[in-house]
Amino acid sequence: MLNKYARAFFTRVLTPFAALLIRLGISPDAVTLIGTGGVVAGALIFYPQGEFFWGTVVITLFVFSDLVDGNMARQLGRSSRWGAFLDSTLDRVADSAIFGGLALWYAGGGNSLILCAIAIFCLASGQVVSYTKARGEAIGLPVAVNGLVERAERLVITLVACGLSGLHKFGVPGIETLLPIALWIVAIGSTVTLGQRVVTVRRESAEADAIARGGNSA
Repeated sequence: MLNKYARAFFTRVLTPFAALLIRLGISPDAVTLIGTGGVVAGALIFYPQGEFFWGTVVITLFVFSDLVDGNMARQLGRSSRWGAFLDSTLDRVADSAIFGGLALWYAGGGNSLILCAIAIFCLASGQVVSYTKARGEAIGLPVAVNGLVERAERLVITLVACGLSGLHKFGVPGIETLLPIALWIVAIGSTVTLGQRVVTVRRESAEADAIARGGNSA
């Protein structure tokens, strides 16, 4: 849901920055790789130590590369299957690092195996949600559904909650409870989204099979 509006807004905002990178001779693929490296470093260095505020600051600085690289490719007229593949693949790496870092915290200093399990579930369900759409499209289906909690929602909910929870170390009382709440929301929302996509693929595949049978019988 956020993808439709947030991407359009940030694309306009980041277009001048993307143009500057092009003038400096930096390629879209390089931006993709640097952005993913920054997100992974921020998540796996800060989050396992419970440094949620600074970890989120670092991740947020790099996460916008996901919009900048595509903007650069469009300005250069170089949109390609390889670029789309690289971008999508590294998105999965970045998402895994974020929820993996949270799982490491709850398995250690956070001292909550339940929340560790929820973070791992958020990691796994996010991957499966993405896979269902990719697999459905690979077999020729449109997978025409806007899920309740897609990647943009997962990132916004999780990163905002992480950043605010990190203010606990600056003396804000009780705010650390936002992160567990956010993880439960993402876990439940991802489950609903997975169900939406599975139902959609089942319906679309049945329709496609019926059309194919009708065409063969004719």
